[in-house]
This record gives sequence, structure tokens and C-alpha cells, in this order.
Amino acid sequence: MRALVLLVLLVCLSVGCVAQRPRPCTSPPLLTGSLSVSTQNEKLGAFAKYTYDALGQRIRLREFGSYNNKTFHLDVLLLYREGVMYKINYRNQTCCKKRLNRCFHPLAIPHNASLLGQAVLGSSSGPGQGVLVNTWTGQLQMRNKTASSTTCWGCLILNSSSHRISVTTPSWKKRKGKSQPPSTACSRRFL
Repeated sequence: MRALVLLVLLVCLSVGCVAQRPRPCTSPPLLTGSLSVSTQNEKLGAFAKYTYDALGQRIRLREFGSYNNKTFHLDVLLLYREGVMYKINYRNQTCCKKRLNRCFHPLAIPHNASLLGQAVLGSSSGPGQGVLVNTWTGQLQMRNKTASSTTCWGCLILNSSSHRISVTTPSWKKRKGKSQPPSTACSRRFL
């Protein structure tokens, strides 16, 4: 009898632990915020404010930055349902309408993402003094590898970085009858 009670307690404890495991999430459908973008070679640096509407599948970006040491200002309204993009230029007082042939991708952690870990930003010595953060890694639909940090409650994206995965077939694989690469084929671009 005692073994049965211990077994039931162990099962309940394990179910409780599994239920508390963080799961990939989707950000709230209506958001406003700001972001910054920079490239590794420092050719591009930009700061933007955004308005995100997942219900209407709309995004508005108001951005300024520098590309190749030239400054730019950009105001773009992306209407994914209508397939239209409006580019607004306040300096010239013009509005350019373009076709938008991209799919709407909601702000979310991919379903196949892996949890790297949890951390508390701020103090964890008192209740409500820190923010519990989940850090995820995964692959987006656009073949981009991504790592994102989100708040545990609300799924607000705090930090996200991504890079494109390019698949290159080495020339030695295309040759018939040769299974080993030539000694010069192992260059940095294949590593």
C-alpha cells in the first residue's frame, strides 16, 4: 500500500514538472515598440518604431539609419491581406504604392524551437522585481536560423537575432565516380 501511494505521488510530481516546461509562444496580436538593426560589417545601422497588428495582418515601420555612410528615413505601411505596401516620403511629400508579394509571419517562436534556458532579468530576491526570460533557438519558415529571448508571461520578444542558412553543394559531390573531396575543396565556405 505504501509503495502504491509513493508511486501515485511520483506520477503526480512528474506530471506537474512536465506541465511547467516552457513552450514556444506567440506574441500578443497588437503591439507597438522599437527596434534596432545592424550588420556585422557595419554597413547598415537602423533604428525603427513599429506598430504590429496580427489581426489585420498589418505592420508599420518608421525608420531612420545609415547605409554605406548615407543616411535614410523610411516610413512603410505593409498591408499583407491586400498585398500592398505604401512607402511614404515626408521630405518630398509623396506616397509610393507597391505590390507586396510576401506572406505575413506573426511574431512568434517557431513550433520546432528548442529552449536554451531561462534567466531572470533584474532581481530575483523579491516578488515582482525581475522578469523571467526564456531563450529559444530554431528555424523560421524563411530558412533563417534564429535565437530569441522572450518574456515568460506574455511572450514579448526582448531580443532576436537571425542569419540566413545557405545550402551549397560542393563541386566534388557533383562529379560522378568520386566519393572523396579533392584536398583543396575544404575551404572556409563549407565549414
